Parts: sequence; structure tokens; C-alpha cells
Amino acid sequence: MNLYEHTIIARQDVSPSQIKQIEEKYSKIIEKFNGDVVKHENWGLMNLSYLIKKNKKGNYIHFKIKGDGKIISELEKNEKIDKNLLRYLTVKVKKFDLNTDYFKKEDTREDQSK
Repeated sequence: MNLYEHTIIARQDVSPSQIKQIEEKYSKIIEKFNGDVVKHENWGLMNLSYLIKKNKKGNYIHFKIKGDGKIISELEKNEKIDKNLLRYLTVKVKKFDLNTDYFKKEDTREDQSK
């Protein structure tokens, strides 16, 4: 089985309930093709580096997936036609970093700077 990190950027005007539906939709596709979602993260609304389809911000959703290439091709096929999505990216990795939450908002950053 291969390991993949898959990130989706949804439009900025998508509601939280629609984000849940997007997460569930793509999780079901992964499970349908005998894949496994090892970890799922919602990074929230973040600024984009440049305008994408007249959007300045996007809702980031990140999956850590275990499976084969058929899963990725099926995900990308569905994401191409989804009007709520701006971009998607899949990266094949050798191992997952499950300990670090890169985009989690913490108050410990203030403690470290002192």
C-alpha cells in the first residue's frame, strides 16, 4: 500500500455544513476503493498567495491516505467537477508525520517566545 497526503482547497464562501459534506464525500470515495483515511485535518480558512477564481481565501482540508493509485485517480476525477473546490494536491510520501499539527492554533507559541 502507498501513502499519500491529499489537500483540498474549498471556496471561501462554503458553509461549515458544506465542508462537512465535502469531507464525508471524499472519505467515502477513499473507503469505497479499499483505502484508509489515517488522519483527517481541517486547517480552516487561510489566505491564498494569489487570486484563484476571484477568491482571496480558501478552506483547507487535509487527508492522510493509505491505499493504491486508483483511489487518487478517482478522487481527482470527482474533484475536477466539484464547483465548491478551487484546487487539490496529492503527494506520495514514504511515512506519515502523525505527531505534528502544523496549522493548529495554540497559545503555547506565546510561551515559547518569552
